[in-house]
Amino acid sequence: MSAIANESAEGPVELIKVLFALFPGYDTLDVAGPLEVLSRSLHNSKDKSTKAFECQFVGPSAAMTSTHGLTIKADLDYEDANDEIEDFDVIIVPGGDGVFEVLKNKSEPLNLLTKFVALQEKNPAKERTVLSICTGSLLLAQQGMLEGLAATTHPDYYTRLEKICQDASTRDVSERTDVMEERYVVNNARFDLGENPDDNPYIIRKKPDEGPNTAGARRKSIARKGSNAWRESRRRESIIRRASMPLGGMRIITTGGVTAGLDAALYLVGSLVSHDSALEVARLMQYTWVKGVTVDAIDV
Repeated sequence: MSAIANESAEGPVELIKVLFALFPGYDTLDVAGPLEVLSRSLHNSKDKSTKAFECQFVGPSAAMTSTHGLTIKADLDYEDANDEIEDFDVIIVPGGDGVFEVLKNKSEPLNLLTKFVALQEKNPAKERTVLSICTGSLLLAQQGMLEGLAATTHPDYYTRLEKICQDASTRDVSERTDVMEERYVVNNARFDLGENPDDNPYIIRKKPDEGPNTAGARRKSIARKGSNAWRESRRRESIIRRASMPLGGMRIITTGGVTAGLDAALYLVGSLVSHDSALEVARLMQYTWVKGVTVDAIDV
């Protein structure tokens, strides 16, 4: 994570730097939901100076307006963001009607995402994450970032996601994407698999005899729903192992519809800060955290 730190009573604490990649016509809740979750997250719930995340906004203009009329001022433009991309730990890509203009014009944040992946592949020792909300996953698919992985999106766009992923895999002569019907899907995670991963309700492992996916078709998750199974990560995985994973082991999270962004943001807090911090944020928001699944994680 970033070296930037806040001072607390117990000394410096890390600030995880997050960049929201905006464009005209983004969905309001795709941004506001995760921002609410991350802004409330603390390393120590009893010390408000231990803020865990620093969030910034990048856009193609000085301010971007959502499909619902909310205007957010950009902290930096895409030219500066591309120059400073190494400073960020997490990029969040919202959905919204503007996604289709981005796809049509091949505009930002497409190039920014590609550059972020290149950084991870060059330096897999750093823990980087891309989180897409709702139809934001279509942008990841367009850039070939979901090839050989599992992903989800808003239910109305499963077919569209499948088509873009199929076109990308054909273009790049690569593995296809397993499109799943889940609240959120995490790839390349650092995860406590437990003594028997097959018994963990939040882990899906691809079977070697099935290839990269099951005939490339959308499928419902085999995961069971129940109590939380996330554990605090000790992050002791092998850098060599991470480097061998797709995208240099970058954590890729895709979500379903807009409220699923809240669930995935809580997962992000749980994985990068602590499970207790995520539970405290959910309590403060009076929000019931609905879990998604993790695919092919590294055991920590």
